[in-house]
Amino acid sequence: MSDAMNVVPPAPSVTAPVADRNPASHVAVRLVRRLVQPDTMLPLFIVAIAVVAGIIQPRFWSVIRGGLDLSLAAVMSLAGVAGVVVMQQFGVSAGIVVMIVTGMLTGAVTGLIIAYLRTTPLVVTLGMLSVAQAIALITSGGVPIYDVPQSYVQAVGFESLAGLPVTVWIAIAMAGGSSLLLNYTVFGRYIYAIGSSPTAAANSGVDVRFYTLLVYVLSGFCAAVGAVVLTAWVGSAQPIAAPNITLESLAAVVLGGVALTGGSGGVRQVFLGVLVLSMLSNVMNMIGVSAYFQTLAVGIVIILAVIMDRIRRKDRD
Repeated sequence: MSDAMNVVPPAPSVTAPVADRNPASHVAVRLVRRLVQPDTMLPLFIVAIAVVAGIIQPRFWSVIRGGLDLSLAAVMSLAGVAGVVVMQQFGVSAGIVVMIVTGMLTGAVTGLIIAYLRTTPLVVTLGMLSVAQAIALITSGGVPIYDVPQSYVQAVGFESLAGLPVTVWIAIAMAGGSSLLLNYTVFGRYIYAIGSSPTAAANSGVDVRFYTLLVYVLSGFCAAVGAVVLTAWVGSAQPIAAPNITLESLAAVVLGGVALTGGSGGVRQVFLGVLVLSMLSNVMNMIGVSAYFQTLAVGIVIILAVIMDRIRRKDRD
């Protein structure tokens, strides 16, 4: 054989891998892969909605200035339990005084934290809800206290005056007093000013922190009056009293057209909202609608009222 037959053909050349000339692209790809994960998709979607909404309507980024008190029902429970415990030892008058003082002190603690530590009202009142509810349950042993003086139950819960129940007269007095306070006093003007713009109110010389504290003291007082009425009406101190009253109060306020951002609204609008909800509740009770569906109806009313309020404010703008 010739030497040509023994020549081994050259091996195919192997090209060495070329180094990545654009490492930034790989970093971007890895970053995208990390972001596109099941645990991060929802937060990214929320951020995207917020950005788009803020571009379409810049007021989306504005802060709700109105302060909501979510501890109303719990403060009522605590005031009622404390008052009935005192009634058993020192009489009806002392018990009623303790109810009022308990409500106002609870409101004062909430107001101090919100006004002087500049914390979020929703979070603080939610915390106070848990604290007041827990103290009421501990004091009562977790069960209703039925040892309520019958003279108190009869006088407040079932007595009538000039053809109207005493409870109605109490409601009239509270509504009338609140209306006079808001519309015909300097305190009321300051409250509207703070609700509209705390910064502007402070620049005008209003002591925003002090008057914010007073608002929560007044809220506690109103809860205590509610405890006086409710305890007499049901004839017992309930450690968990009227659990839906906070939701119903919010529904009445929104339905009446009071701005949750603060600065507008009045007692008359709240009264109309309460009247509508009361009529709705009575009708559903008379036709035998389940309590679950009644709660559903209240929720729907709140949503519709918020939508209507948004439309009204958009028309004014």
